[in-house]
Amino acid sequence: PDALKEINHILRDFRVNAVKPIDPKLLDLLHELGGTLETDQPFHIISGYRSPHTNAVLRERGGTTTGVATRSLHMEGKAIDIRIPGVKLDHLRGAARSLKLGGVGFYPSSNFVHVDTGRVRHW
Repeated sequence: PDALKEINHILRDFRVNAVKPIDPKLLDLLHELGGTLETDQPFHIISGYRSPHTNAVLRERGGTTTGVATRSLHMEGKAIDIRIPGVKLDHLRGAARSLKLGGVGFYPSSNFVHVDTGRVRHW
């Protein structure tokens, strides 16, 4: 429980300092992804939990062109945007898609891959 509490804090919405429980399945997904990639490099977190307020602000700033969904799974603690040093972004995307554990979004111009514990899909 203490470790999960710490993870929830690390993945908080830093913009408004809001914490929400992160779906343990998302942590399992990240563990599987690290094993699939056979890397010991740390994940670089771009975005974890997003409050509804932050999600709305980000959506207003960039609209749907930035990939900010109205009902983003980030707001439920079920999504994370990542990159891994030394791992090509398309390789990270391919590994995530191969797991078939949820959604995978590819954002090469922003240099990250989105993974979530929603239904299996990709964009």
